[in-house]
Amino acid sequence: MLDLIQHEQFELEVLNRLQSGRFLANLIFGGGTMLRLCHGLNRYSVDLDFWVVREMDWAKYYSRMEKYLGQFYKIADSANKHFTILFELKSPQFPRSLKIEIRKTVKNVKTETSIAYSPHAPVQVMLKTVALKDMMTSKIEAFLDRREIRDAYDIEFLVKRGIVLNADHEVITQMLTKLGKLGKKDFSVKLGSLLDVSERKYYVENGFRILEANLRDKLR
Repeated sequence: MLDLIQHEQFELEVLNRLQSGRFLANLIFGGGTMLRLCHGLNRYSVDLDFWVVREMDWAKYYSRMEKYLGQFYKIADSANKHFTILFELKSPQFPRSLKIEIRKTVKNVKTETSIAYSPHAPVQVMLKTVALKDMMTSKIEAFLDRREIRDAYDIEFLVKRGIVLNADHEVITQMLTKLGKLGKKDFSVKLGSLLDVSERKYYVENGFRILEANLRDKLR
């Protein structure tokens, strides 16, 4: 738990510095870390994931960000790839490294203004985030593509938040099939490693019963 607290402090420190350096104006914060810092998702995640709202001069943007972040952190790895910009940061103040991934493909999603915060950090950061309805769509696509249990967990979280799961009969059937293939080890080890002890026991015993019930209701 202390590890997660310190990692959240690291995440918010970096977000705050990116905001101060004016790197976030054309970025949209998404993924599991966004759901945790902005909406209270209760699972561990390690990356700061961003999409973009418009094309940019990526070589210039990357060079400026590398120089800026290097003032505060050790850059363990960085790359300006064809589709993504990547950074891995390390700091003697925090036990884990922090990865930043910026996807260069312009994403046509609805956005909203959110506040990223943690009760364990002294800063709050206001930034553009993926609207939860579009986050649901993205998570469904991710789950069907890579069948990672964390994506199913995030989908159930959104369902419990009242976000409508809009999908056709074929997609719902595929989701139920893939959920049915998740075994005890997936819940106890893969998902369990991302959850606090109190939540871990619930999911080992119950799986995604709320999500599955929601999906079955849509087939009626």
